[in-house]
Amino acid sequence: MSASKTYLIFLGPPGSGKGTQSRMLQDKLGIPQISTGDLFRYNLKNKTELGLLAKRYMDAGELVPDEVTIRMVEERLSRSDCAHGAIFDGFPRNLHQAVALDEMLQDEGGVSLAPLLLVDDSEVIRRLSGRRVCRSCGAVYHVEFKPPKIDGVCDIDGGELYQRDDDKPETIKHRLYVYYRQTSPLVGYYFAKGLLAEINGNRPPDEVQQALIQTLAERHLLSETAT
Repeated sequence: MSASKTYLIFLGPPGSGKGTQSRMLQDKLGIPQISTGDLFRYNLKNKTELGLLAKRYMDAGELVPDEVTIRMVEERLSRSDCAHGAIFDGFPRNLHQAVALDEMLQDEGGVSLAPLLLVDDSEVIRRLSGRRVCRSCGAVYHVEFKPPKIDGVCDIDGGELYQRDDDKPETIKHRLYVYYRQTSPLVGYYFAKGLLAEINGNRPPDEVQQALIQTLAERHLLSETAT
């Protein structure tokens, strides 16, 4: 890996595998995954200043402003494990956040690469609508990819498996609409900067990971020995 800092921005629709692929890359690159979902949960659970601020908006049924999310990311980047860079999953979500991130990283070499995981809408719906969650322990299954031993019953504690509202087809279609409206402009933004790398995300996770590793090596962001 190069001596300079590495910052990756994962792009792609919900269900494209951004979280899976960024977690798989952490050890190879020696930099942490930064998930906005994890950041919000951490700040809310620990009742930080930013967490309490976000909770005020959430309790009022309002969207948390970009500035609060940006400040959470900025604080996370200041921690020691980000000394060599970070992998972003779920941030930035729009152009305003992308510009803010550029400002954060202007003295760090900027964004290194923006992998775009290309996944068909029908595949997204298939992946997400098949998820089932245990009501008691929260274990996650999939009717095709990771089915329980007994249909509708958790292997771990025998709890009931259910489909979250977020994983119902009509909700997934709305999430895709929001993605195309708000987040897809980032594709053009990073393409114009020469940072976009399109990856076929319809394949199994291991194959997608190998394609990512090859792309990183071609961009001199990962040593050949690591591939």
